[in-house]
Amino acid sequence: MTWVLLACAILAEVTATISLRLSEGFSKIAPSVVVVVGYVTAFTLLALVLKRGMAIGVAYGIWAAAGVALVALIGAAFLGDSLTPLQYGGLVLVAAGVVALEAGGAH
Repeated sequence: MTWVLLACAILAEVTATISLRLSEGFSKIAPSVVVVVGYVTAFTLLALVLKRGMAIGVAYGIWAAAGVALVALIGAAFLGDSLTPLQYGGLVLVAAGVVALEAGGAH
């Protein structure tokens, strides 16, 4: 259940961040509301993950890294952002860092 909560926290944060772009500086009300609700949900779920005992370095590392990677990929796929080969390599390194955090926390 802890991992499900973390996955939901990541999805809420990604939704909020994409909505931040769509809000056009908070000038559009619907995406602006999604930003606030999304971030409140993300932090609430992350707090529950920590309360359940996941190490903060692991939880936050996974939450932040997955969020960065997903937002970058969604931006490239749907919002007209571009990613260079170097940036794709950076995303691979982010994923490798998450794996290292999780593997190191398993001891």
